[in-house]
Amino acid sequence: MAVTGLIASCTLAGAVALAPSAARRQSVSEAADRPAPRTDQNSMTAHAQLLEKAKQGRVDVYFLGDSIVRRWGALDYPELLANWKQNFYGWNAGNFGWGADRTQNILWRLENGELDGVNPKVIVLLAGTNNVGAQPRDESVSAEIARGVKAIVDVCHRKAPGATIVLTAIFPRNDNMAVMPAIERINQQLATFADGKRLRFLNINDRLADSNGVLVPGVLNERDKLHPTLKGYQIWADALKPILRELLGPPASTDLAPPPTGDPSAVKR
Repeated sequence: MAVTGLIASCTLAGAVALAPSAARRQSVSEAADRPAPRTDQNSMTAHAQLLEKAKQGRVDVYFLGDSIVRRWGALDYPELLANWKQNFYGWNAGNFGWGADRTQNILWRLENGELDGVNPKVIVLLAGTNNVGAQPRDESVSAEIARGVKAIVDVCHRKAPGATIVLTAIFPRNDNMAVMPAIERINQQLATFADGKRLRFLNINDRLADSNGVLVPGVLNERDKLHPTLKGYQIWADALKPILRELLGPPASTDLAPPPTGDPSAVKR
């Protein structure tokens, strides 16, 4: 299934989001709402690992997205993994994020087995920041990215009809402040998808940035101004846990989720 414009040399794809130069190389023919694979070997290996994870254990809470999701429950980020376990142990939470994925890549993973047969009760989705990238986006591109997120939602409803989807607003990013208007436009559109029942919209951005989009100190990585720190992830967890308690009840004393995975290319940290 050949697709033009894919990044073939992203050996640390699971650990980083798209750099501006990589974002510029993406083919305009890859619409945000149409499935497109990542064909680099690392991403294909990760996909195989996630397919196996989907067959193991029990996943009541299915986390889906890019590196912001992935890092939280990954073997190669032990401090973040410890925070993940502290917050979600007993709710059988499985992490199915993959770094640098855009909406079309997440769509491809879903259409190629990663949600098949899992039947989660809750799906936590955060996607779209890699489509935005670090360059300003106009209204038409913002609308396309929102359609890409909606396409993911639609696939999740189709493959996991019993799940409640918690659609999380795209987080602020300060690697280039000029992207914030696009993120705000996209989030406004994402909010309209929610029905308060099968799809809930969760926006924690007022706890991550001020009214001008400037990051609150300490909540995102100071180097890339994109990925959350432990403090940032805890803010997200604190917003998610009341929803999980409402939908699932209190966490159990045991956890049946599949073992965590990591970036196949990552060296031992």
